[in-house]
Amino acid sequence: MPLTFVLDPAMTPVVRDGVLDLWTDVSNADGAVGFVPPVTREVVRPELVRHLAAMSEGRTRLLLGYDTEGRVAASAFLSMNTHRLMTHWLWLYTVMVHPRHQGKGYGRDLLAAAADAARGFEGIEAIRLTCRGGLGLEHFYGSCGYKEVGRVPGAIRVAPGDDRDDITMMLPLG
Repeated sequence: MPLTFVLDPAMTPVVRDGVLDLWTDVSNADGAVGFVPPVTREVVRPELVRHLAAMSEGRTRLLLGYDTEGRVAASAFLSMNTHRLMTHWLWLYTVMVHPRHQGKGYGRDLLAAAADAARGFEGIEAIRLTCRGGLGLEHFYGSCGYKEVGRVPGAIRVAPGDDRDDITMMLPLG
C-alpha cells in the first residue's frame, strides 16, 4: 500500500512523537540523517526542536508520509532559502523512510511528493539537498532525477578516521 503524504500536518504530540521515533529509528538503522548510532530519543529531540522552531517561524515546511495504520512512516523537511539572491530554490533536509518500510519504493514516493510540494511554492525552481558519501545515496538520488552539483571531500566526520564526502545534489523543477 502506498503512503499518504501530508504537507504541514498539525503538530500534535502524536505527530511530534512519531517524527521523533522515526528519526531515532532511522538513525539507529545507520540512516545518514545527522547522527551516528546508537542514539536515543533524548539525543535526537533537540535537533527536532530546532526544526520545529524553524517551522513555527515559517522558514521550514514538513512533509509526512503515513502508512496504512496511520503511523508516521516517512518525512522530509523543506527549508526556504533566506539569502535574497537564492530564494528561487529550497533545501530538502532529513529525508527519512522508516526501516520497516524500506525497499518498497517509498523513498522515491517521498521525493516525488516533496518535488510536487515545492512546485506549489511561489517562485521555487529547484530543490537542493546534501547527502553523506560512502553509502551510495548519490546514486539513489540520481535515479530520482537529482544531479550532483558539488562535493566536499572528507567534510563529514562519522568517527575518527572515517571521513565522508558531503555531496550536494540538485533537482530542477521546470
